[in-house]
Amino acid sequence: MPDHALLSLQLDHLEELQARYESALADHGFDSLLIASGAAPYRFGDDQAWHFQGYGPFLHWTGLTGRDHCWLWIRAEHKPVLWLYEPVDFWHANQPLSEEPWQTFIEVRSSQSPKAPVLDDPGSLAVIGDPALLDGVPGESNPENLLRALDETRVRKTPYEIECLAQANNLAMAGHRAARDAFADGESEFGISLAYQQATRQREADAPYHSIIGLNDHAGTLHYQYYDTQPPGHCRSLLIDAGVRFRGYCSDITRTTAGPGESHFAALIHGLERLQLRLCDMVAPGVDYIEIHRKAHQGIAALLSATGLVTGLEDDDIVEQGITRVFFPHGIGHFLGVQVHDVAGKPTPPPEDAPFLRLTRRLEPGMVVTIEPGLYFIPSLLDPLLEGELGQYLNQDLIKRLRGCGGIRIEDNVVVTATGGRNLTRDR
Repeated sequence: MPDHALLSLQLDHLEELQARYESALADHGFDSLLIASGAAPYRFGDDQAWHFQGYGPFLHWTGLTGRDHCWLWIRAEHKPVLWLYEPVDFWHANQPLSEEPWQTFIEVRSSQSPKAPVLDDPGSLAVIGDPALLDGVPGESNPENLLRALDETRVRKTPYEIECLAQANNLAMAGHRAARDAFADGESEFGISLAYQQATRQREADAPYHSIIGLNDHAGTLHYQYYDTQPPGHCRSLLIDAGVRFRGYCSDITRTTAGPGESHFAALIHGLERLQLRLCDMVAPGVDYIEIHRKAHQGIAALLSATGLVTGLEDDDIVEQGITRVFFPHGIGHFLGVQVHDVAGKPTPPPEDAPFLRLTRRLEPGMVVTIEPGLYFIPSLLDPLLEGELGQYLNQDLIKRLRGCGGIRIEDNVVVTATGGRNLTRDR
């Protein structure tokens, strides 16, 4: 059971959401809003549905993941109304709802129908959610300008949201420690996944995303999605990118561990972690997030030089020539909240030198971001570089030895405070 302080913060959170939503509705000419929680579609040609976690705005208000066919009605100067889909069914159980103070703020009703409720006097109504579920529902479906305004309500987290994110980090770090121990014991990727789930007490289906667990060269695939059930003959490296959901909020953490005898790779991990911590220290109000990304490339260049992977070029030239983008091809991070890649991160497109960057905003208090530099040995990116005219500057023998380790990523979750940043992942 969550402590009373957290539950009190949730009531403050709901008060703030009510004000933000009332303002957004008034600005866009609506009297009320109906939010569909969503539902998992059935697999084609099958009677089984995909696993379901819920629509972002619904989770923003309720934190109730896995609740399909529910509806939440928001009106100015009225108590929100939540319809929970609770059919009489001998095939499946209805998830019990714990009594908590937020139910004094939101009126909870039970419904045996998955259909949208009939609303009394909705006025000018907007309805948002999966379009497949809104067919025939009265009101304007998914008005684009309103959706953008509602996304903006999620950019600056309330104290309740930050505490939920902190708890999600705390739980996930227990899993990361268990994963590291399982790796040291010689477990397979599948065995490491089981150790992570056991430590976090959360099924992978309920986690915020499919855990990335890569041994050896698998760590060089950024979103590696398979688990070998047998360990490799020689475990050289582990990269695990895994999080936890807590009351709807996500953590997103990555750690990399070198195997026995991998001194070069261990030195790279140490160097990247030192860089990552400096980048985390850059998080503060007024900082352009794109500059953190660019500072990461400068740091990667210095690390490539210091470890002898690249020689004969100045650090600035390593960046200018695009070499760092081969070793570090993704963005430095993204917003985090009830979605792992939370919304409203790109009011402007990413710059040409950072095409995959998911966040292009100047930081403000209450924003929560990930900081996740990486250094990888990805054959499809490295081979053209090695075979081109820039290949003369790369230590091809050392790269050949390190390829089998796959790559490194270190990721923390950081909240922007009034004076700087608070690292939720290491705040213990």
